[in-house]
Amino acid sequence: MDSEHDRYPIGRFQRCDGPLDQQQRAPLIDDIERAPADIRALVEPLTDAQLTKRYRVDGWTIRQVVHHVPDSHMNSYVRMKLAVTEPNPPRITAYDEARWAELPDANALPVSVSLDLLTALHRRWVHFLRRLSDEDFSRAYLHPELGEFPLYDALALYAWHGRHHAAHIRNALKL
Repeated sequence: MDSEHDRYPIGRFQRCDGPLDQQQRAPLIDDIERAPADIRALVEPLTDAQLTKRYRVDGWTIRQVVHHVPDSHMNSYVRMKLAVTEPNPPRITAYDEARWAELPDANALPVSVSLDLLTALHRRWVHFLRRLSDEDFSRAYLHPELGEFPLYDALALYAWHGRHHAAHIRNALKL
């Protein structure tokens, strides 16, 4: 049976206590900026056989994790842009990440495709994030499960998300 540490090797995500100022946001944006290089460094030297290793008994393969990260981060980038440009908090749709991880691209495509996508996406995303105002970070979208989700929480979540999945990959390589 999987332990809490197997599922959440860096701990569970915790929402912010309130808005984050620029000084608090900067290291989170730095985490988002570093995520593609961190994940690439972990997986680029791996063989196809190593990419099939799972980070926990019922977890995804390393390959699925690598393809999942840009799927998730693309969704977040679009949600953030919607929150900043819509007059009212937009109602976003959730997606079934477990089912996406079972699609053919997540199971067969070379990880280099998603690593390149993640790198390009994060270049745009970081540029966008570094230019948002305090007011922009207080804007929100409406998530069907999480309710109103301000961008400062989304920033913290996706900084955590990249570190979380890099830790999953590290754990899979230790098994």
